[in-house]
Amino acid sequence: MSLTTQESQHIEFKREWRNELLKWICAFANSDGGTLMIGYNDQGEVVGVENTSKLLEDIPNQVRDVLGIIVEVNLVSHRTLKTLHIKTDAYPYPVSYKGEYHYRSGSTKQELKGAALDKFLMRKHGITWDSVPVPYVGISDLEEKILKNFRGLAVRKQRLPDETLEVSNAELLAKLRLTQGDYLKRAAIMLFHPEPDYFVTGAEIKIGAFGKNDADLLYHDVIHGNLFTQVETALELIQLKYLKAKISYEGLYRKERFPLPIPALREALLNAVVHKDYGSHTAIQISIYPDKLMLWNPGQLPDSWTLEKLISKHESIPYNPEIAKCFFLAGLIEAWGRGIERIIEACQQENYPTPEWKVEPNGLWVIFELEADEKEQETVDYGRYRTISDDIGRLTLEQKLLVEHVIKNDRVTRVSAMELLNLQKSQAAAILKAMVEMGLLARKGQGRGTYYELRQGNK
Repeated sequence: MSLTTQESQHIEFKREWRNELLKWICAFANSDGGTLMIGYNDQGEVVGVENTSKLLEDIPNQVRDVLGIIVEVNLVSHRTLKTLHIKTDAYPYPVSYKGEYHYRSGSTKQELKGAALDKFLMRKHGITWDSVPVPYVGISDLEEKILKNFRGLAVRKQRLPDETLEVSNAELLAKLRLTQGDYLKRAAIMLFHPEPDYFVTGAEIKIGAFGKNDADLLYHDVIHGNLFTQVETALELIQLKYLKAKISYEGLYRKERFPLPIPALREALLNAVVHKDYGSHTAIQISIYPDKLMLWNPGQLPDSWTLEKLISKHESIPYNPEIAKCFFLAGLIEAWGRGIERIIEACQQENYPTPEWKVEPNGLWVIFELEADEKEQETVDYGRYRTISDDIGRLTLEQKLLVEHVIKNDRVTRVSAMELLNLQKSQAAAILKAMVEMGLLARKGQGRGTYYELRQGNK
């Protein structure tokens, strides 16, 4: 005799009752609840169980005495064979089996240990990772410039009142609820400390350019700093060093089109930073190949969520609500779970392919396909040169294009700069002069023979 039901998140089959099956009941109680069905083989076929009268009395008592919870034990008859169905509800507090914490994930049971146990206990007690207080760091250790920029953004977006500009840092952090007594919360460290990775291993973004396969790493960068800076620096670095825009003109107006929509990539990166599991001690990773960009973010979907729910309209359940709140106040994200919807909209508006999402046990992939025209274009091997990451924030688009031109052609003249940038003679000369003063380029030759090359220290 068989059942149509299969083992799942909420159902487990066992042939006979053994005391160690209390671990499975513990796992159901710590997750979404479920039913342990005794008297079935692994395929769900009824094999029956003996001594049901005694088990109906013993099992509830054992569960109560060992686990401290109440379960419902039902006798179910299949013709001449009898089975037991032990129904366990989800419990709002942690349930342990002799000091062990077990959890149901899919159709398997796992014992929680280390960081996974910490995360589980915090969630059951209503504590999020980013709300935990941190000793040995104070308000004076935070980065004044970032706090100032945050105030300005929040006020301009009308998400904080104008008087926010005048209050002290201590008052601001208290208003944001980023303090607990005399301590700063983890969210304050991640958002406003110049070196959050000093406190949290893996609080960084890694970017790598690959050739034909994962073993063919061409060059890479690791981005540190507070979360606001990480997002902006990563986007600028990707546009300058890792992707090449196709330049076109409409009359006197110049247009550039990257092989993927930058607004969509920005939204994906913001989502990654806000929802990352920082307790994983693993960096956000962006892998760029000739035909695709893959963004991997360590973390998990909310309990019972599927990929289908993630990519459809859904409620907002940020993994790090304190961090998400501040990104919202700064106007960088919305508060209604529209991150993926905004990514799709950004792709559709500029006629780009919609990215693909993949869920893994320990993380989420967002995969952007690069446009075919861009795959065939010559790429700049920045790996041969000194990384220009330090200068990204002060380079204009014209300066970035000139740097690429010099790397490809060894030099640039004022005439070639005029043609490349579609500028007047005086405008091109002014840009070249500024790049010399910045230490990016060195001027060579005289008169009509004047040209510019990368400064010696940049090669």
